[in-house]
Amino acid sequence: MVKLIYTLADHGDDVNCCAFSFSLLATCSLDKTIRLYSLSDFTELPHSPLKFHTYAVHCCCFSPSGHILASCSTDGTTVLWNTENGQTLAVMEQPSGSPVRVCQFSPDSTCLASGAADGTVVLWNAQSYRLYRCGSVKDGSLVACAFSPNGSFFVTGSSCGDLTVWDDKMRCLHSEKAHDLGITCCDFSSQPVSDGEQGLQFFRLASCGQDCHVKVWVVSFTHIFSVDKSVIVYDTNTENILHTLTQHTRYVTTCAFAPHTLLLATGSMDKTVNIWQFDLETLCQARSTEDHLKQFTEDWSEEDVSTWLCAQDLKDLVGIFKMNNIDGKELLNLTKESLADDLKIESLGLRSKVLRKIEELRTRVKSLSSEIPDEFICPITRELMKDPVIASDGYSYEKEAMENWISTKKRTSPMTNLVLPSVVLTPNRTLKMAINRWLETHQK
Repeated sequence: MVKLIYTLADHGDDVNCCAFSFSLLATCSLDKTIRLYSLSDFTELPHSPLKFHTYAVHCCCFSPSGHILASCSTDGTTVLWNTENGQTLAVMEQPSGSPVRVCQFSPDSTCLASGAADGTVVLWNAQSYRLYRCGSVKDGSLVACAFSPNGSFFVTGSSCGDLTVWDDKMRCLHSEKAHDLGITCCDFSSQPVSDGEQGLQFFRLASCGQDCHVKVWVVSFTHIFSVDKSVIVYDTNTENILHTLTQHTRYVTTCAFAPHTLLLATGSMDKTVNIWQFDLETLCQARSTEDHLKQFTEDWSEEDVSTWLCAQDLKDLVGIFKMNNIDGKELLNLTKESLADDLKIESLGLRSKVLRKIEELRTRVKSLSSEIPDEFICPITRELMKDPVIASDGYSYEKEAMENWISTKKRTSPMTNLVLPSVVLTPNRTLKMAINRWLETHQK
């Protein structure tokens, strides 16, 4: 189930883009402004809206740390903002003076890419705010941009439908017609598909276009919007449609998932931004191997716990839980004594409701964990394997756990305690497929 939990109607014209950091939501519009909202209660920050651009703002994005926001505009500039006080850090003018349609930070925040209507793309040094490299595509405006998770290359999409791959020296590595009627968005999956030969990494790239197609590419070196006023959410493992959201009254122009909370923001030509909340059942339905429910709950941040409280109609407790730094692991360990003595929740009825909701979480975790076949459990971590590998002792282990074992222990087998003939780890794709099939069956 997905429910609409908030509608922001502060912009005076079409909403062009929305972006999340860990604690903020940014939106920008044809009304020349950028607005910032707190994720805790969706109130607008005191220094919002941000005003500098003299024409429409097309795109905005946060640096990975969330401390800097970039925006770009028809006025030919890309502006960097301090998100804490709204101050302008830099104004970078596109060399050609062309309207800037898209901007994106590199994963390490060292570079910022900006793409313009004349097909030029610029890499800026995000520390010195100086131009580093520039290039251009043959046809069309640049309207989409995404960096690979390791930052070694990035991809631009044009209004003519071309996807172009660039390295960090702005050399064009590959260009291909992807969508007949133009590209509207592209983005990388955060994790590599697998390690290929000679150490090459392969990444999934999703692109969508005016041709109403969504394409998934595998590039070496999920979030779709459409012009039919709807937002479609897919399971990237099965390609099944999970939800079709139809609240907007005009074309949907942008969407963004929050990095560590169950929130989706969608913006539209109807001048509104809708905030959608996914429940745990939806997450379980689309959960891939690396997102096992137990791990997901225990890995919740304090913000995730706040979102969960709001979903359980316990919004009044958000402040108390934040003050006590309650994350996912702490949440699962709360008792009636800790609620009363440590969190100082005086109402017996309120404490009972919280405990009931926590027990529901524990039950889901236990019911799934108790059914996991032994062969799917890593002998080191005793948890469901996400990325199983075969070691030279013939046993399968979680890749990261075995790598840590080899780097910190003697070259011995965790199972036999004998010296390993080799430290080479081979991906166990057959086991991984079996785990995926088991999850699809048991997480419905």
